[in-house]
Amino acid sequence: MRGPRMRVIVNGQSYELDAGTLLTDAARRIGIEPDARGLAFAVDGEVIPRDEVRRRELREGQRVEIVAAIQGG
Repeated sequence: MRGPRMRVIVNGQSYELDAGTLLTDAARRIGIEPDARGLAFAVDGEVIPRDEVRRRELREGQRVEIVAAIQGG
């Protein structure tokens, strides 16, 4: 039997995830390796410190942005 589900928005796309899904698991769900260098994470507009990313649980309706720094010149 499946546990409770929730909806979150990740990079503008709506996803149905298990309640209590970690930020890192949400990143993997959209094909991003959360341990990659140069990534920044924000939840509801708040930047999440790198040392908190692995333990941050998401809640219903939250908006997540995951961005990668692009090097250029």
